[in-house]
Amino acid sequence: MSIYDLSVTAASGEEISMKNYEKKVVLIVNTATGCGFTPHYKDIEAMYEKYHDRGFEVIDIPCNQFAGQTPGTDDEIHEFCTLKYNTQFPQMKKSDVNGENAIPLFKYLKEQKGFEGFGKGPKALAMSAMLSKIDKDYKNNSEIKWNFTKFVVDRSGNVVARFEPTAKMELVDKCIEELL
Repeated sequence: MSIYDLSVTAASGEEISMKNYEKKVVLIVNTATGCGFTPHYKDIEAMYEKYHDRGFEVIDIPCNQFAGQTPGTDDEIHEFCTLKYNTQFPQMKKSDVNGENAIPLFKYLKEQKGFEGFGKGPKALAMSAMLSKIDKDYKNNSEIKWNFTKFVVDRSGNVVARFEPTAKMELVDKCIEELL
């Protein structure tokens, strides 16, 4: 199985084959509108504007599984993102990324790239402290830990990187630029 065997559901309800993203570099991210990491939308949009003409795409999957930080409808989420962050990349249907209702795309991504830690710094320590209260074994499973976990897929469909929300956006940008 490859990523191109999967599909994702657009906010409109249309099924979009991942084959549409062949030969592209793709950033896949689970997002939220009411999270401390929500300003990542600004950086993601900047990368989209900078690299889209070179074959870069964003798959934005809103998710309400983390502290209920994405409570709105798909239309409300889209309106928030376009008004507050001027996003131009398409948003998909709000979906689960963990558990029995996790969409197949995220099941696949987690199989390809497991959790490798939050890195260093105050945000990393805060995330570790919070998650150890929620899941004592969080370090040893590939589940998505929080909003704005990012996966990068190269032009051949390989999942080459996973960035936790605590990762510096400059590192995500550098990874994408190197693949283009």
